[in-house]
Amino acid sequence: MIQIKTSTDAADRNVLGGVLAPCSLSPCTGYFRDGSCRTGPDDVGRHVVCAEMTAEFLAFSRSRGNDLVTPRPEWSFPGLRPGDRWCLCALRWREALESGCPPRVVLEATHRKALEVVSLEDLKAHALPG
Repeated sequence: MIQIKTSTDAADRNVLGGVLAPCSLSPCTGYFRDGSCRTGPDDVGRHVVCAEMTAEFLAFSRSRGNDLVTPRPEWSFPGLRPGDRWCLCALRWREALESGCPPRVVLEATHRKALEVVSLEDLKAHALPG
């Protein structure tokens, strides 16, 4: 059974400077599929933005070639629905922002590496209430 834990690794800080909080266990998200938006050197896409999915964003992502709706059992991927939380690639979130359809963000669960791609001001402007 996978257990979701708040990260205690000093490198796993959120965009606010605090301890990285969990994003989602149902569905189980994250590059490491541990419920957290932790990252590492092999995570080329930087899956570091914890976001709550919307129908608009899911359609946008599909239009960009990344279908997040269709289940992919071979990858243990259930498919996402509006309301699900998921660790998004920082560049995809920025692309959605620039296109006018960014999903809301959970700041406490968004890894600080996201700040290499998007500004804290943009993330705060699209944050879910805390």
